[in-house]
Amino acid sequence: MATSSAEERQREIVRVARATGSVDVTALAAELGVAKETVRRDLRALEDHGLVRRTHGGAYPVESAGFETTLAFRATSHVPEKRRVAAAAAELLGDAETVFVDEGFTPQLIAEALPHRPLTVVTASLPVAGALAQNDNASVLLLGGRVRSGTLATVDHWTTKMLSGFVIDLAFIGANGISREHGLTTPDPAVSEVKAQAVRAARRVVFAGVHTKFGAVSFCRFAEVGALEAIVTSTLLPASEAHRYSLLGPQVIRV
Repeated sequence: MATSSAEERQREIVRVARATGSVDVTALAAELGVAKETVRRDLRALEDHGLVRRTHGGAYPVESAGFETTLAFRATSHVPEKRRVAAAAAELLGDAETVFVDEGFTPQLIAEALPHRPLTVVTASLPVAGALAQNDNASVLLLGGRVRSGTLATVDHWTTKMLSGFVIDLAFIGANGISREHGLTTPDPAVSEVKAQAVRAARRVVFAGVHTKFGAVSFCRFAEVGALEAIVTSTLLPASEAHRYSLLGPQVIRV
C-alpha cells in the first residue's frame, strides 16, 4: 500500500502504532512502499510532534488527549519489568498505615506485592480494590464516581471530593509520562484531577513506572518531579538520566 504524501504516511504510521503498540522501520518501509530513510524521517517528525517515541529500529505511540492504551493492553506490555518495579516500590511502604494506590497495571501489581499487615488502602481502581479484597489485613476504601471503561477507575467530582477528606501516609502514583520539564502527565483531565488530589492528600509520594514513561509528555500535568519522595523504575532507564531526575529531589531506584 503505497501512500502518496508525507502527511498520509505519517497518519498511517500513527494508526498502526496505536493499533499494535509499536512499529518497525523495515516493516513500515515495505508496507508503505518507501525507503527506510523516509520512514525514519517520518518517525522523527512524529516524535517532534509528540505522537511517537523512537526506539532502536522503530517507535511506539505516546499516549495523548486523543489516544490512551487500555488496562488490558498494559497488562501485556513490559510485564517482567513492571513486576520488578512494583515489588521494589512496595518495599518503600515503611511504617505507612494508610496508602493510596493509583489506577493502572503497575499500581495493581504494587497492591498485590504489599505485605500482609494491617493497612488501609484508598483507591479509585476497581481492579486494585478487587486484588486487595483477597488480603485479609487490608481495609479497602474504593472511591466512588464515574467508571472509565478503558481503565476501570473512578473519576469526577465524587471521587476527588471523597479523596480530599483524607490524609494519606503514602501514595503510589502512576502516570502516562514523566519528564523533567513537564513533570507527571496523563491524557485525561478527569484522571489528572484524581491524581493531583492524591498527591495533595499524601505525606509521601512514590512514582513507579517502566523506562518508556520517561521523557514522554501527555496532555494534563498533575505533579512536579520535585513532589516525589522516590521514583522506582528499571535499569533500562540509563543511570545518567536517573541522576538528572534525582537532582530535582526524589530518590531514584533502578531495579
